[in-house]
Amino acid sequence: MPRRHSQAPSAEITPLSVYLRRREFLALGTAGAGALLLGGRSASGAPKEQHGAKLPSVKQSSYTVSDKKTPFADITNYNNFYEFGTDKDDPARHAGKLKTRPWTVRVDGECAKPKTFDIDNLLTLLPIEERVYRMRCVEAWSMVIPWDGFPLADLLKKVEPNSRAKYVAFESAVQPENMPGVGRFGAIPFPYLEGLRIDEAMNPLTLLAVGLYGEVLPNQDGAPVRLVVPWKYGFKGIKSIVKIRLQETQPQTTWSQYGGGVEYGFYANVNPEVDHPRWSQAKERRIGEVFRRPTLMFNGYAAEVSKLYAGMDLRKFY
Repeated sequence: MPRRHSQAPSAEITPLSVYLRRREFLALGTAGAGALLLGGRSASGAPKEQHGAKLPSVKQSSYTVSDKKTPFADITNYNNFYEFGTDKDDPARHAGKLKTRPWTVRVDGECAKPKTFDIDNLLTLLPIEERVYRMRCVEAWSMVIPWDGFPLADLLKKVEPNSRAKYVAFESAVQPENMPGVGRFGAIPFPYLEGLRIDEAMNPLTLLAVGLYGEVLPNQDGAPVRLVVPWKYGFKGIKSIVKIRLQETQPQTTWSQYGGGVEYGFYANVNPEVDHPRWSQAKERRIGEVFRRPTLMFNGYAAEVSKLYAGMDLRKFY
């Protein structure tokens, strides 16, 4: 069956600054001038920068790209985090309610030493380094983000996976009292679930991020710890992680539950030759830019990860 393309929502084809100003203009018609002070934006119409604490001892790494970094304000005001709403600026407006302390991450399943990690201990357990990665959304927009974190593989090695550990399952937090998107009619099921094959999880590129731009991770970007897999579409980067489980079978994901997995496959590798039913993947718009650019296979990380999929039909395993 041929894939169809419908016009993308305005928030996904309009530069962020224009999109936010238009929302502010509309808000004035119903809520008065005071609406300009809401929504993670300043009265001037520019995205509001809400900075957090500095992370200590963040090391530079060799993982970087030559692309211009996306400004902090755009990274923190243009998000998909449905627990806080479906508009791009909903997370910035609502995620301040998220409680990130106390916080633990349980790692268990097919391993010799299952363990629960307190987030503050986790921040000192492994060296934190900056990695500048491209981030490509399935909605055909992209960013370049300087994440701060450590390889997922380093954490998994702490629990000693056994030979039955073929996959890694992830589960996000659910705080209904602090997440206005949870329980909303028609929303995706929660908690948000994601998964990787074990060799994907152990790949050196796969990161657990605890910050960006040298600061603790903002709530709207997945505080206090999230997954970053730069060669996959952004929805694989599960936010606000509370559970990691090693298992023998392929884990269920939120998008396999919602809509039968027709639109969002388990692998979700960036592939310009395989379109989403609603968005062509051949090109993308970098946030902050007007013109679209060609999408790179595996988001430009083919040299590091293409061997993981040798012999696989990437149209079938999308």
